[in-house]
Amino acid sequence: MEREPSVQARDREFVFTDGDFDRIRGLIHAHAGIALNPGKRDMVYSRLARRLRALGIGAFGTYLDQLQPESTEWQHFVNALTTNLTSFFREAHHFPVLAERVLAARHRGPVSLWSSACSSGEEAYSMAMTVIDALGSFTPPVRILATDLDTQVLERAARGVYPLERVAALPEADVRRFFQRGKGAQAGFVRVRPEVRDLVVFRPLNLLGPQWPIRGPFAAIFCRNVLIYFDKPTQYRLLSRFHPLLHPEGLLFLGHSENVAHAADLFRLRGKTVCAPVAQGRAA
Repeated sequence: MEREPSVQARDREFVFTDGDFDRIRGLIHAHAGIALNPGKRDMVYSRLARRLRALGIGAFGTYLDQLQPESTEWQHFVNALTTNLTSFFREAHHFPVLAERVLAARHRGPVSLWSSACSSGEEAYSMAMTVIDALGSFTPPVRILATDLDTQVLERAARGVYPLERVAALPEADVRRFFQRGKGAQAGFVRVRPEVRDLVVFRPLNLLGPQWPIRGPFAAIFCRNVLIYFDKPTQYRLLSRFHPLLHPEGLLFLGHSENVAHAADLFRLRGKTVCAPVAQGRAA
């Protein structure tokens, strides 16, 4: 039976019951593996309330009854619940390690890298800038695949346009080398230079989807601050899919609060949140 809305819920613009929240948690977990804890209830209300306003719907239950997988609104639903927090050279200790890995791998031919949850593109472009510096060329033999579940942030990432404050922490010399400053109507913005953008290919991908249209081997895979949204079995399943796509000498980069202790048969720690594949990983 549907639980009664709380007093706080009655004061809100839209009807949002415990049952509605449970339905939303189930839908996003089944589709994307994201585990929303009870503390995320206000965040869910705030983000999805925008969709109810846009559609002229007065209650979450009505909205959820009309929600259909593979519809345009389904993508809006997923996009709204996807957290996209990123910055250029976030967790900076990873990028010198990436440079070393690319330098070691280049003798095998073109190097492939993957930013598996690239959000609005800062991570992938940071990888590209690292590669350019490591190999001393704006046209290095490197391909960077950048994927994300959220189609809206992918569009922004492909444009490569950011407010000036997003690059304020970068050395001024790097801003001049890798970005173009906007003028006129674009004043206050920078755009990633075409040579840097050309190293990155952006594609939509659900990491929990049944198939990945992706071929390895990758010299490095970045999957940072993603596992924290999944339960342990889902984390293991994801790690088991990364494993065969990494070159035996490749590296997996994780977020600052993530580890692979529960997947020791697949990966071993090689540095601060940097992992190497175990030679014979167990199948998922």
